[in-house]
Formats: sequence, C-alpha cells, structure tokens
Amino acid sequence: MSGKVFIGVTDDQWYQYLAGLRPPEVNFWRPSPRSAFRVLRRGELFLFKLHSPQNYIVGGATFVSYSRLPLSLAWDAFEQRNGAPSDDALWRMIARYRGQDMQADPDPMIGCIVLVEPFFIPQQAWLPVPMDWGRGIIQGKSYEVTSDVGRRLLEQVRPFMATPDDAVLERRIAEEGAHYGAETLVRPRLGQGAFRVAVIEAYGRRCSVTGERVLPVLEASHIKPYNEAGPHAIENGILLRSDLHNLFDRGYMTITEDHHVEVSGRIKAEFDNGKEYLRLHGAPLVVTPRQAIDRPSPEFIRWHNEHRYRG
Repeated sequence: MSGKVFIGVTDDQWYQYLAGLRPPEVNFWRPSPRSAFRVLRRGELFLFKLHSPQNYIVGGATFVSYSRLPLSLAWDAFEQRNGAPSDDALWRMIARYRGQDMQADPDPMIGCIVLVEPFFIPQQAWLPVPMDWGRGIIQGKSYEVTSDVGRRLLEQVRPFMATPDDAVLERRIAEEGAHYGAETLVRPRLGQGAFRVAVIEAYGRRCSVTGERVLPVLEASHIKPYNEAGPHAIENGILLRSDLHNLFDRGYMTITEDHHVEVSGRIKAEFDNGKEYLRLHGAPLVVTPRQAIDRPSPEFIRWHNEHRYRG
C-alpha cells in the first residue's frame, strides 16, 4: 500500500467541539484560501495535531477534496461539522485567525479541506509527533506511508480508525473499485456535505447544462435520490443551476447515458411556458468531470429515466 499521510496543525477549539459531536464528516477549514491543498489525493489519511505546546496527534480522517468556498456555502454544506455551533461562531473563529476587521467582508472566502470518517483518539492515548517534527511547521507535514515514519503512524492510529484492519481496507478497495486508484489508502464514503463540495469541484464549479459559474446558484443534485437508496457518490451527482435542479428532481428534465439533456414536453402542457428550458432538449452536457469514474453512472441515469422523468 502506498500514498501519503499528512499531519495538519489543528485548532484546539475546532477539535474539542468535533470530538464531542463525532460527526461522519468534517470541514477542516483554513481562514485564508490563498494556498490550495494539494498534498493528498482522495482516500489518503489526514491526521490532527494540536497547536504547540500540545505536540500530540489526536485524531484524523480520510481526505476527499479541497475547495475555496464562501463561508456561507461552507456553513450550508457542513453546518456544525465546521467545528462551531453556529455560523456566527465560525465567523468569529475565522476572524480571530485573520487578525483583521472583517465587518467589510461578512462572507469571506475560506479554504475547505473536506474529510470523512473522522476518528478522535482518547486523551490518554494521544500520540507524540514524529521526532523530525520541527518547531517552525505552521500548517503541517506529510510522510510517505512506505517510509519508516509513515508506516509507524499508520500502525499507531489504526486501532482508532473506523476500518482498522489491513484486510478490511484492501477489501474495500477491491469491492468499491480497484480502478479508483492503486495509490489510494481507501475509497472514502462521502457524507452530504462532502458530496456537495466534491460534485462542485468535479464539475469545475460550473453548471453541467448551461456552464453557469455563479457559485451561490449551483447545486449538487443526486441522480438517484438519497431517500431512494442513492449514494452520496460523485458518480451519482450532477451540478445544476438551482432552477434546473428543481426541474431535474421533479422529473421535467433528465440526462441520457451519452450525456445529453432531455426536457419533458409536459413543461409546456402543464405551465403553458418553458421555451427557455425546451431549447435545451437534445443538447450535450457542456461540463462533465475529467475523471471517468466521477462521471454520471449509467445505472443511476437509467433509474432517473425510468422512475423520475416525465417524458
């Protein structure tokens, strides 16, 4: 097994709040979005290390994606899983780190490291940082899992993880698709917030039908709804402008397996309107994910065609 492990310097208040909440996913936010997080690939391990002098590893989670989002959208996606009890409390935490008057920017852009399946180590079992951890490290440090330090870190945290056994990890990779990437530690199981952000990034922050880029009006739609046993998986998602999302969920619009748009004539029949939408009928999607594994699954498309579409 190869890949990387990253130890991230972690806000104590964020950690303590989430250790009490124990959610299925978290947003490890950065107060400034200036530098992207490109250290890990999806499925690799992100560990939490408290600020000095608390030089301990206290938990971790599986990395999904990094995104630059307005605070309001980050709150909508993750709510208390941002590590704060309210959006106002989150705003105050970010303001403290920025050290500036944020009144002129009530909805700042922040960096969002999206993590799933977090685990929290009991205090009596907290792990000292590796011997080569330097005092000048501000954000974190990565290790190859094939290195001595990387292997030791995995051995130390594995008893606290949701899937602690090597055989379990390998079986999940095999069962959920080895084509997902031999380099990954495990294919992450997304929660609602992680799904939303991952779909936004997979579609390049653009509506798949119109190419619209205004982020507040873009929504991640499940192709097969979650309440119908549709998974929080990128291949079961499509990024749509909010009005198109509404039509898609109500069955007035669908997509085909070759990624073309179909619009039901019932829009005209029922509402005596809809020319703007009917013009989209037959058009190819203008945006699809670059990675083939993230593109809409034919299985979920067929479900939507058969069970939702009013064509």
